[in-house]
Parts: sequence; C-alpha cells; structure tokens
Amino acid sequence: MSKTRMRPVFGSSPSCSVRHRLEERRNRLKTLKQEQNRKPDKPEDFITYEDSDSEEEPASVESEILRTSYNFVDYVCNREIQNSRISSIGSDYGSRHILTHEMFKETAISLGNMNKVFCSQWLSDRQVVFGTKCNKLMVYDVATHKIDQIPSLLSKSYILGNEQQQCGIHSVQINPSRTLLATGARNTCDIAIYRLPTLDPVCVGENAHRDWVFDMCWLDDEFLVSGSRDTKMALWRITPDMLENKEDIPKHQHISAISVKDCLNAQKVRALTFNKRYEEIAALSLNGYIHIWNAETFKQKLSRKLPSSQENVCLAVQDTGLYAIGCRSYTLLLDCRTLQAVRKVSSRYSGCGIRSASFQGDVLTVGTGLGTLMFYDLKAGKYLESSINSSRTVVLKASKGYVFPDEEFVDNIQNIKYVPAIYTHCYDTSGTRLFTAGGPLPATLTGNYAGLWQ
Repeated sequence: MSKTRMRPVFGSSPSCSVRHRLEERRNRLKTLKQEQNRKPDKPEDFITYEDSDSEEEPASVESEILRTSYNFVDYVCNREIQNSRISSIGSDYGSRHILTHEMFKETAISLGNMNKVFCSQWLSDRQVVFGTKCNKLMVYDVATHKIDQIPSLLSKSYILGNEQQQCGIHSVQINPSRTLLATGARNTCDIAIYRLPTLDPVCVGENAHRDWVFDMCWLDDEFLVSGSRDTKMALWRITPDMLENKEDIPKHQHISAISVKDCLNAQKVRALTFNKRYEEIAALSLNGYIHIWNAETFKQKLSRKLPSSQENVCLAVQDTGLYAIGCRSYTLLLDCRTLQAVRKVSSRYSGCGIRSASFQGDVLTVGTGLGTLMFYDLKAGKYLESSINSSRTVVLKASKGYVFPDEEFVDNIQNIKYVPAIYTHCYDTSGTRLFTAGGPLPATLTGNYAGLWQ
C-alpha cells in the first residue's frame, strides 16, 4: 500500500535490501502465472498476456525493489521529515483498511420531504453538495449536520415568462482546480456554473439541449461537456473574464455552447466521463451503446454495442483508463483501447441493478438498487473479503431513509421490504469517509435516503 525509497545510513545498501525478498517476489509471480495459465472450463472471449516472453526481471528492477520499503512505518517516518519525493501511498489504502476491518459505521442524514438524491460531490473535508429530483441543490455540513439550499439559476426563457422543465438535478461536477462547480439550472435542459468555495453564481448555459441534461464532465478548468436525453452533446467554455464579477450583488451571465453535436447511434445520453489518460470522452446511452469522442477535436470516433442493453445507467473510469459500466445484474469492465469486455463482475444479489459506480485506486465501489454497497478488488479479481471473518465479503447495507408510498405501494407494503436505491456515492479526499444517497427505486414513489459512513 505504501512505497518508500530508502537510503543507507551507513554502507552501500539500506536495511530493507535483503535478497530473500526477491525470492518471495519470484515465487508469488510464479504462482500467479500458474493460475493464469490454468485452462478454464469455459474459455473467455477476451484474454490478455502480460510479460509472456520475459521470465526474469532486469537487474535495474531488482535493485529498485531492494531499495524500496513497503513498510507503512517507514512511510510515516519519512513523512515526518517532510520528504515526499521518495515516498508514496496508495489512494485506496485508508478505505481498504477500514472496509476489510468492518470499521465503517453509518450516520443517517434526515432530508425531510426531499425527493431522491441523484448526484453528490465533496466540496471540502466537511461539506458535501448534492442534487435532488425535486430540483434542489443542497450543501450538507458533516460537522454541524446543517443543510443549506443553494438557489437555482434562472435562464433567459424563465425571465421572459416561458415555462421551464424542472425534473431534477442529475449531475454535479467540480473542475480539476476545484474553483468551479457545474450542475443543472432551474430549467433541467440548461446547465449552471457556480464559483467555489463561495458558491456564487457565475453563468447559465442555455439553448443547447431540448431535453433533460443527464450528466456532465470537465475536460480541464475551462471546458465542460454535457449530455442530454435529446441525444445531443454540448461543449461549453467558462472563460476567466466571467469570474471577474466586482459587483456587490452576485449576478450570473448567460452563455451559449461552443458546439452542439448529435451522438450518433445513441438514444438518450445517460452518463459521461473524461478519460484523461487517453484524452477521450466516453458517453453511455440507454440503448446499450458506449460512444467514444476525441476530447481535442470534439468529434465522435466510434460506438460499440454492449453485451447488455438493460439498465446501463452509470459509467466510471479508472486512472489507468479502465471503464466500468453498471448494468442490471453485473458490472462490466471494458479495456479502453479495444472496448472489449475484460470481465463481467456479477452482482452478489440477483436483479439488484447497479445504480452508481466509482474507482478508489484498485477498488471498484458499486451502489445497487437494493440499498447495498459492494467493493471489488481489481488486483485480486474478487470482492473485498473481511479480515475479521474470511468467509464473509464486505457489504455495507444502507438504512431505510424516508418514503411516502402511493396507493399501489400501500397495497403491497406488507409483502415487500422497502430498501432505497443508492443513486450516488462519493469518497472524501482521504478515502476514510463515504457519502451515500438515493431514494426509492420505483419512479412512482417519493422519498429519499442519505448516509455518512466513517
């Protein structure tokens, strides 16, 4: 989980330079290779071969291994002398340790009569911003447990008296420098930009979409891409001069998209993500396709039909470029270079539906429609197992939340145990706190759920 480059106090080699470490490493690699070479009962459709020709590692690699300590105590000692250039720690170390030792405890958050939380992001180490189906943009303070509403921004059409669509805020995204927040405006077909950390209004992007904006992604600190149910994708630019508002009363500007294009072979763009490593935008459509766009030219490169066309509603990308797509009964992992399925991660609960997905290092976190969070270890190729009980996998079960049932639900309430769907989840920067939120899965039900795990 941690790496520290050790320097010798005396002599030519540090204390961690012990030859038997290389033997242990060779044995582990040999065992792993035997497992990979074992012929499965059913051949896989997509197979990768890593270092198939090389049996021995170069001398430079062995020397680097001997001079590197993987002891967390060495990492802490090196951090005390403030020498961060020769040490690093896995981003998922804290969350992995807390999960496997079953230390996460939920604190339920009361949201009153709000309806379904669709999206969320950590603003800071004590504030979480989230958007709801009832078109509210809220900020939750984890220290004081106070919830504040941020006013929605109005489009020109609303000011002129035209009717606006208010069907919920489906996305909140923060730019890389954490100076701007992008989300939905009062009109669900438009986007709104706020300044961070003050949340002062900056601008409203309008007239690009004719239907609800489902998702957005930042390409850098200025350029933003939005995807809508009208099957169009729009490119926006928020220039630095828009931020130079010197008026006492904050006012927002009205901007138009730089470019609006149809996403070919798509029906309703449901999710977007920016693959920084390969400079491409991935879009997921509800007809079971993934579409790849060139981020530099904003041109569509290719589309690929997914194995499952049922309930493809969430998309996430790892730093390495690996895509994860939540389907009805499993999570599909795609190689971004070929868009071939690397693995289908079956859900532990049949028919639960994957509603949210995110990467934390080598751990894939998925939220389901049955109120559970599951954690898949990409390196081990299996769900995280409890260190307390090795026969048990790590699963977080959400509390009930609030639900206002309709007449149909009241008739069957004695036969159905209600659990909320987890539409969104997000880790804080340390990975030791997790915010989860959602609400009832049926569209006819009104309700909400939110919880903080720490």
